[in-house]
Amino acid sequence: MNLLLDEMYPAALAEGLRQAGIEATTVSALKLAGSSDAEIFAAATASGYVVLTENVSDFARIAAEHSTAGGRHPGLLIALSSRFSRRPAGAAVLIASIQAIADQQLDDRVVYLEPKADA
Repeated sequence: MNLLLDEMYPAALAEGLRQAGIEATTVSALKLAGSSDAEIFAAATASGYVVLTENVSDFARIAAEHSTAGGRHPGLLIALSSRFSRRPAGAAVLIASIQAIADQQLDDRVVYLEPKADA
């Protein structure tokens, strides 16, 4: 899985994911900071990245519109802010949750992550 972290996530989370064996980068690292959600989704799709976001309203709609128009995408992971903390201490739970689904086929799917105990 190649994961693109939306702007709300710090580079430290991408580093933690890489240490856990998941290829990850940030919107900022790809020089997409300040881009619209549609531009981020398009860039991720073109480059083969699964998007990680907590912005369910925009990205779920964008993914649905993309699929309805016949497009394919590598996947979309939603980490609801009510379930996951973006604080440094919460990173381990988010990483464990991503690891739990990392081997699944995510193409064209929108997956709502569930908190997992630290692995």
